[in-house]
Amino acid sequence: MEPLKDYFINLYEQKIDYDKDEFFRHFEKFIILLNSGRVRAAEPVDDRWKVHRWVKYGILLGFKHGDSKDFSLNSTFRYFDKHTYPLNPVQISDQVRIVPGGTTIRTGCYVAAGVVIMPPAYINVGAYVGANSMIDSHALVGSCAQVGERVHLSAASQIGGVLEPVGALPVIIENDVLVGGNCGIYEGTVISKGAVIGAGTILTRSIPVYDLVNEKIIRADQNNGLVIPENAVVIPGSRPVVKSEFAKKENIQSACALIVKYRDSKTDRTVALEEALR
Repeated sequence: MEPLKDYFINLYEQKIDYDKDEFFRHFEKFIILLNSGRVRAAEPVDDRWKVHRWVKYGILLGFKHGDSKDFSLNSTFRYFDKHTYPLNPVQISDQVRIVPGGTTIRTGCYVAAGVVIMPPAYINVGAYVGANSMIDSHALVGSCAQVGERVHLSAASQIGGVLEPVGALPVIIENDVLVGGNCGIYEGTVISKGAVIGAGTILTRSIPVYDLVNEKIIRADQNNGLVIPENAVVIPGSRPVVKSEFAKKENIQSACALIVKYRDSKTDRTVALEEALR
């Protein structure tokens, strides 16, 4: 692992010359490690998430040195992309259920056993999806996003990706989280384990979260993304714009999010994944 890490760091930071044959020998090993989950763009270390810059370096170098290729199946199904990023070589033995209808899993991401993917969905390079999670219709798991076990990404939920800046934390969805329909989770937001994100909620670095239970405001800071606490139940909200006389006059509101409760046994029954679907 360390020789591969050192190679990508040195090549990306232009400390060594690019040799095509050498690069693709390393890149082939790298993709195998990503697809197997043995290498991740970010992972939990001592209750914190650590970003692995060198993994993002490797992904970006794959785009840089890849050539455009015609992957078309026939004259009506046209498909062109970098030859370094074809479809993920998922096998029936991987125990991933991919329902037909337009889903794409790019190579260079890990999808664990027991995952169910409803059509159409898209899982981008560098992403990680833990065991027994549900990726519902029209959902996106963006580049390098980390999704835990037993997560439900409901229909049309968008989990933002991040390749640049390389040191930035990707979106993290921890274990046992429910993300409701038409949610957008972006810009390195961390959804801690057990949280429930209500339908239509948008979470970014600039959107404040008002914890009505503990009477405090949760914001991202300069060094950290927005972190939703464990077991929080979050819904979309709004707040008055008070710094503008025009806004006050017109009763204009800006978006926020509200923590209205913390998960209890009743919530657990409501959001429990339907085992019969598996």
